[in-house]
Amino acid sequence: MSAQSITFYRHYICFAENLSVAVVVNANILIIRRFKMGVTEKTAILVISFGTSYEETRKKTIEQIESDLHHAFPEYPLYRAWTSPRIRAKLRKRDGIHIMDIDEAMTQLKADGIRNVIVQPTYVITGFESDAMKEKVLAHKKDFDSVIICDSLMVTKQDKEEVCQAMAQEYHPDSDEILLFMGHGTEHVANELYPEMDELFKHFGYSNMHMGTVEGDFSIESFLDKLKNLHPAHVHLAPFMIVAGDHATNDMSGEDDDSWKSILKKEGYSVKCTLKGLGEIQAVRDIFIRHTKAGLDRLSEIQA
Repeated sequence: MSAQSITFYRHYICFAENLSVAVVVNANILIIRRFKMGVTEKTAILVISFGTSYEETRKKTIEQIESDLHHAFPEYPLYRAWTSPRIRAKLRKRDGIHIMDIDEAMTQLKADGIRNVIVQPTYVITGFESDAMKEKVLAHKKDFDSVIICDSLMVTKQDKEEVCQAMAQEYHPDSDEILLFMGHGTEHVANELYPEMDELFKHFGYSNMHMGTVEGDFSIESFLDKLKNLHPAHVHLAPFMIVAGDHATNDMSGEDDDSWKSILKKEGYSVKCTLKGLGEIQAVRDIFIRHTKAGLDRLSEIQA
Protein backbone atom coordinates (compact mmCIF):
# COMPACT_ATOMS: atom_id res chain seq x y z
CA MET A 1 0.00 0.00 0.00
CA SER A 2 1.33 3.44 -0.90
CA ALA A 3 2.14 6.09 1.68
CA GLN A 4 -0.66 8.20 0.20
CA SER A 5 -3.19 5.46 0.77
CA ILE A 6 -2.03 4.87 4.32
CA THR A 7 -2.42 8.56 5.11
CA PHE A 8 -5.76 8.67 3.36
CA TYR A 9 -7.17 5.94 5.55
CA ARG A 10 -5.31 6.68 8.77
CA HIS A 11 -8.49 7.92 10.44
CA TYR A 12 -10.02 4.47 10.02
CA ILE A 13 -7.37 2.94 12.24
CA CYS A 14 -8.91 4.59 15.31
CA PHE A 15 -12.11 2.70 14.52
CA ALA A 16 -10.45 -0.50 15.71
CA GLU A 17 -9.53 0.63 19.23
CA ASN A 18 -12.00 -1.66 20.98
CA LEU A 19 -12.02 -4.47 18.45
CA SER A 20 -9.87 -7.54 18.11
CA VAL A 21 -8.67 -7.30 14.53
CA ALA A 22 -8.51 -4.57 11.88
CA VAL A 23 -7.88 -5.80 8.35
CA VAL A 24 -7.11 -3.44 5.47
CA VAL A 25 -8.49 -4.75 2.17
CA ASN A 26 -6.85 -3.31 -0.99
CA ALA A 27 -6.19 0.42 -0.82
CA ASN A 28 -9.46 1.89 0.22
CA ILE A 29 -11.38 -0.01 2.81
CA LEU A 30 -10.96 -1.11 6.36
CA ILE A 31 -13.00 -4.06 7.45
CA ILE A 32 -13.20 -4.51 11.19
CA ARG A 33 -13.65 -8.02 12.51
CA ARG A 34 -13.69 -9.73 15.87
CA PHE A 35 -11.96 -13.02 16.47
CA LYS A 36 -15.34 -14.66 17.02
CA MET A 37 -17.67 -14.23 14.06
CA GLY A 38 -21.17 -13.49 15.34
CA VAL A 39 -24.48 -12.37 13.90
CA THR A 40 -23.57 -8.69 13.71
CA GLU A 41 -20.35 -9.44 11.85
CA LYS A 42 -22.45 -11.03 9.08
CA THR A 43 -24.14 -7.66 8.58
CA ALA A 44 -22.29 -4.70 7.11
CA ILE A 45 -22.99 -1.07 6.24
CA LEU A 46 -22.11 0.05 2.71
CA VAL A 47 -21.85 3.84 2.35
CA ILE A 48 -22.37 4.90 -1.26
CA SER A 49 -21.37 8.39 -2.39
CA PHE A 50 -21.00 10.14 -5.72
CA GLY A 51 -17.45 11.04 -4.69
CA THR A 52 -15.15 14.05 -4.96
CA SER A 53 -11.61 14.70 -6.13
CA TYR A 54 -11.22 17.54 -3.59
CA GLU A 55 -9.30 16.07 -0.66
CA GLU A 56 -10.14 18.77 1.89
CA THR A 57 -13.91 18.57 1.45
CA ARG A 58 -13.77 14.77 1.21
CA LYS A 59 -12.25 14.57 4.68
CA LYS A 60 -14.79 17.00 6.13
CA THR A 61 -17.84 15.45 4.48
CA ILE A 62 -17.81 11.91 3.07
CA GLU A 63 -15.20 10.63 5.50
CA GLN A 64 -16.90 12.38 8.41
CA ILE A 65 -20.25 10.82 7.52
CA GLU A 66 -18.55 7.42 7.41
CA SER A 67 -16.80 8.07 10.71
CA ASP A 68 -20.05 9.10 12.40
CA LEU A 69 -21.81 6.01 11.08
CA HIS A 70 -19.04 3.80 12.38
CA HIS A 71 -19.15 5.33 15.84
CA ALA A 72 -22.94 5.08 15.89
CA PHE A 73 -22.85 1.41 14.85
CA PRO A 74 -19.35 0.13 15.78
CA GLU A 75 -20.38 -3.53 15.72
CA TYR A 76 -20.87 -3.49 11.94
CA PRO A 77 -18.08 -3.45 9.34
CA LEU A 78 -18.17 -0.34 7.19
CA TYR A 79 -17.55 -0.41 3.44
CA ARG A 80 -17.34 2.39 0.90
CA ALA A 81 -18.29 2.72 -2.77
CA TRP A 82 -18.30 5.75 -5.09
CA THR A 83 -20.45 5.96 -8.19
CA SER A 84 -18.63 8.54 -10.34
CA PRO A 85 -16.29 6.76 -12.81
CA ARG A 86 -14.66 10.09 -13.68
CA ILE A 87 -13.78 10.96 -10.09
CA ARG A 88 -12.63 7.43 -9.29
CA ALA A 89 -10.38 7.44 -12.37
CA LYS A 90 -8.95 10.85 -11.45
CA LEU A 91 -8.07 9.72 -7.91
CA ARG A 92 -6.49 6.54 -9.23
CA LYS A 93 -4.35 8.42 -11.78
CA ARG A 94 -3.50 11.44 -9.63
CA ASP A 95 -3.18 9.93 -6.15
CA GLY A 96 -2.82 6.21 -6.71
CA ILE A 97 -6.01 5.61 -4.69
CA HIS A 98 -8.56 3.06 -5.82
CA ILE A 99 -12.13 3.55 -4.62
CA MET A 100 -14.47 0.65 -5.28
CA ASP A 101 -17.56 1.08 -7.41
CA ILE A 102 -20.83 -0.59 -6.44
CA ASP A 103 -20.15 -3.85 -8.28
CA GLU A 104 -16.70 -4.18 -6.69
CA ALA A 105 -18.05 -3.39 -3.23
CA MET A 106 -20.90 -5.89 -3.44
CA THR A 107 -18.48 -8.54 -4.71
CA GLN A 108 -16.11 -7.78 -1.82
CA LEU A 109 -18.95 -7.99 0.70
CA LYS A 110 -19.90 -11.42 -0.61
CA ALA A 111 -16.28 -12.61 -0.55
CA ASP A 112 -15.97 -11.46 3.08
CA GLY A 113 -18.88 -13.60 4.15
CA ILE A 114 -21.33 -10.76 4.71
CA ARG A 115 -24.94 -11.97 4.50
CA ASN A 116 -26.88 -8.75 5.15
CA VAL A 117 -26.08 -5.39 3.57
CA ILE A 118 -27.40 -2.06 4.85
CA VAL A 119 -26.83 0.50 2.09
CA GLN A 120 -26.64 4.15 3.16
CA PRO A 121 -26.40 6.55 0.21
CA THR A 122 -25.12 10.06 0.84
CA TYR A 123 -27.16 11.68 -1.93
CA VAL A 124 -29.19 14.79 -1.15
CA ILE A 125 -32.23 13.71 -3.19
CA THR A 126 -33.50 10.53 -4.82
CA GLY A 127 -32.84 11.50 -8.43
CA PHE A 128 -31.22 9.75 -11.39
CA GLU A 129 -28.05 8.94 -9.41
CA SER A 130 -30.12 7.28 -6.71
CA ASP A 131 -32.16 5.32 -9.25
CA ALA A 132 -29.00 4.02 -10.94
CA MET A 133 -27.45 3.18 -7.55
CA LYS A 134 -30.45 1.10 -6.50
CA GLU A 135 -30.44 -0.81 -9.77
CA LYS A 136 -26.75 -1.69 -9.44
CA VAL A 137 -27.07 -2.71 -5.79
CA LEU A 138 -30.13 -4.86 -6.32
CA ALA A 139 -28.45 -6.66 -9.22
CA HIS A 140 -26.44 -8.42 -6.45
CA LYS A 141 -29.41 -9.12 -4.19
CA LYS A 142 -29.35 -12.87 -4.88
CA ASP A 143 -25.90 -13.09 -3.27
CA PHE A 144 -27.19 -12.04 0.17
CA ASP A 145 -29.91 -12.89 2.64
CA SER A 146 -30.99 -9.23 2.86
CA VAL A 147 -30.11 -6.01 1.05
CA ILE A 148 -31.74 -2.92 2.54
CA ILE A 149 -31.32 0.47 0.88
CA CYS A 150 -31.81 3.37 3.28
CA ASP A 151 -33.14 6.82 2.38
CA SER A 152 -31.05 9.59 0.91
CA LEU A 153 -30.79 12.80 2.93
CA MET A 154 -34.18 14.30 2.14
CA VAL A 155 -37.15 12.04 1.56
CA THR A 156 -39.69 12.54 4.33
CA LYS A 157 -41.27 15.69 5.73
CA GLN A 158 -39.18 15.21 8.88
CA ASP A 159 -35.97 15.04 6.81
CA LYS A 160 -36.72 18.28 5.00
CA GLU A 161 -37.70 20.14 8.15
CA GLU A 162 -34.56 19.00 9.97
CA VAL A 163 -32.36 20.10 7.06
CA CYS A 164 -34.14 23.45 6.94
CA GLN A 165 -33.51 24.06 10.64
CA ALA A 166 -29.91 22.84 10.32
CA MET A 167 -29.23 25.37 7.55
CA ALA A 168 -30.74 28.22 9.57
CA GLN A 169 -28.73 27.32 12.67
CA GLU A 170 -25.51 26.87 10.71
CA TYR A 171 -25.66 30.14 8.76
CA HIS A 172 -28.13 32.41 10.68
CA PRO A 173 -28.03 35.16 8.00
CA ASP A 174 -28.25 38.80 9.01
CA SER A 175 -31.47 40.69 8.36
CA ASP A 176 -29.90 42.76 5.54
CA GLU A 177 -28.34 39.72 3.89
CA ILE A 178 -29.66 37.21 1.36
CA LEU A 179 -28.45 33.65 1.83
CA LEU A 180 -28.66 31.81 -1.49
CA PHE A 181 -27.95 28.08 -1.57
CA MET A 182 -26.67 26.36 -4.69
CA GLY A 183 -28.23 22.95 -5.22
CA HIS A 184 -27.21 20.66 -8.04
CA GLY A 185 -30.51 20.45 -9.92
CA THR A 186 -31.71 17.69 -12.21
CA GLU A 187 -34.22 16.90 -14.96
CA HIS A 188 -35.62 14.22 -12.64
CA VAL A 189 -39.01 14.85 -11.05
CA ALA A 190 -37.14 15.03 -7.72
CA ASN A 191 -35.96 18.49 -8.79
CA GLU A 192 -39.19 19.81 -7.27
CA LEU A 193 -37.54 19.33 -3.88
CA TYR A 194 -35.49 22.53 -4.40
CA PRO A 195 -38.43 24.97 -4.68
CA GLU A 196 -40.09 22.97 -1.92
CA MET A 197 -37.13 23.71 0.33
CA ASP A 198 -37.27 27.37 -0.69
CA GLU A 199 -40.89 27.48 0.44
CA LEU A 200 -40.04 25.61 3.63
CA PHE A 201 -37.47 28.27 4.54
CA LYS A 202 -40.22 30.88 4.30
CA HIS A 203 -42.66 28.67 6.21
CA PHE A 204 -40.29 28.63 9.19
CA GLY A 205 -39.77 32.38 9.00
CA TYR A 206 -36.42 32.47 7.19
CA SER A 207 -37.48 34.96 4.54
CA ASN A 208 -33.90 35.79 3.56
CA MET A 209 -32.91 32.17 2.80
CA HIS A 210 -33.34 31.07 -0.82
CA MET A 211 -32.60 28.09 -3.04
CA GLY A 212 -31.20 27.91 -6.56
CA THR A 213 -29.62 25.18 -8.70
CA VAL A 214 -26.73 24.80 -11.11
CA GLU A 215 -28.90 22.76 -13.48
CA GLY A 216 -32.64 22.74 -14.07
CA ASP A 217 -35.21 25.52 -13.80
CA PHE A 218 -33.94 27.41 -10.75
CA SER A 219 -30.71 28.93 -12.04
CA ILE A 220 -29.07 32.11 -10.80
CA GLU A 221 -30.47 33.99 -13.81
CA SER A 222 -34.02 33.12 -12.77
CA PHE A 223 -33.29 34.57 -9.32
CA LEU A 224 -31.96 37.95 -10.44
CA ASP A 225 -35.35 39.63 -10.91
CA LYS A 226 -36.46 38.51 -7.45
CA LEU A 227 -33.18 39.75 -6.00
CA LYS A 228 -33.74 43.25 -7.41
CA ASN A 229 -36.97 43.51 -5.43
CA LEU A 230 -35.27 42.39 -2.20
CA HIS A 231 -32.55 45.10 -2.20
CA PRO A 232 -30.04 43.16 0.00
CA ALA A 233 -26.90 44.78 1.33
CA HIS A 234 -25.04 41.51 0.82
CA VAL A 235 -25.52 38.15 -0.89
CA HIS A 236 -24.11 35.09 0.85
CA LEU A 237 -23.60 32.01 -1.36
CA ALA A 238 -23.29 28.49 0.03
CA PRO A 239 -23.51 25.01 -1.57
CA PHE A 240 -26.51 22.79 -0.90
CA MET A 241 -24.53 19.67 -1.73
CA ILE A 242 -22.90 17.00 0.41
CA VAL A 243 -19.41 18.12 -0.63
CA ALA A 244 -18.07 21.55 -1.50
CA GLY A 245 -16.41 20.27 -4.65
CA ASP A 246 -16.23 21.37 -8.27
CA HIS A 247 -19.62 23.08 -8.42
CA ALA A 248 -19.00 25.06 -5.24
CA THR A 249 -15.42 25.94 -6.15
CA ASN A 250 -16.02 26.88 -9.78
CA ASP A 251 -19.71 27.33 -10.63
CA MET A 252 -20.54 29.12 -7.39
CA SER A 253 -17.42 30.96 -6.21
CA GLY A 254 -15.08 30.84 -9.21
CA GLU A 255 -13.63 33.84 -11.01
CA ASP A 256 -15.03 32.97 -14.46
CA ASP A 257 -17.70 35.28 -15.84
CA ASP A 258 -20.41 32.62 -15.58
CA SER A 259 -19.93 31.79 -11.89
CA TRP A 260 -22.69 32.84 -9.50
CA LYS A 261 -20.30 35.14 -7.68
CA SER A 262 -19.23 36.89 -10.87
CA ILE A 263 -22.79 37.25 -12.15
CA LEU A 264 -23.94 38.79 -8.87
CA LYS A 265 -20.93 41.11 -8.62
CA LYS A 266 -21.61 42.29 -12.17
CA GLU A 267 -25.12 43.18 -11.01
CA GLY A 268 -23.54 45.34 -8.29
CA TYR A 269 -24.00 43.11 -5.24
CA SER A 270 -21.51 42.53 -2.45
CA VAL A 271 -20.95 38.77 -2.45
CA LYS A 272 -19.61 36.39 0.19
CA CYS A 273 -19.01 32.68 -0.49
CA THR A 274 -18.81 29.86 2.05
CA LEU A 275 -17.34 26.59 0.79
CA LYS A 276 -18.97 24.22 3.24
CA GLY A 277 -20.62 20.98 2.16
CA LEU A 278 -23.76 19.69 3.86
CA GLY A 279 -21.69 16.77 5.11
CA GLU A 280 -19.77 19.15 7.40
CA ILE A 281 -22.88 19.91 9.42
CA GLN A 282 -23.47 17.60 12.39
CA ALA A 283 -27.27 17.90 12.24
CA VAL A 284 -27.17 16.75 8.61
CA ARG A 285 -24.92 13.79 9.41
CA ASP A 286 -27.32 12.85 12.21
CA ILE A 287 -30.05 12.36 9.61
CA PHE A 288 -27.91 9.76 7.83
CA ILE A 289 -27.42 8.02 11.18
CA ARG A 290 -31.18 7.99 11.71
CA HIS A 291 -31.75 6.53 8.26
CA THR A 292 -29.14 3.82 8.82
CA LYS A 293 -30.71 2.92 12.15
CA ALA A 294 -34.08 2.59 10.40
CA GLY A 295 -32.45 0.17 7.96
CA LEU A 296 -30.95 -1.89 10.78
CA ASP A 297 -34.31 -1.90 12.59
CA ARG A 298 -35.96 -3.16 9.42
CA LEU A 299 -33.39 -5.95 9.20
CA SER A 300 -34.14 -6.93 12.79
CA GLU A 301 -37.84 -7.17 11.94
CA ILE A 302 -37.05 -9.37 8.94
CA GLN A 303 -34.87 -11.66 11.04
CA ALA A 304 -37.32 -11.86 13.98
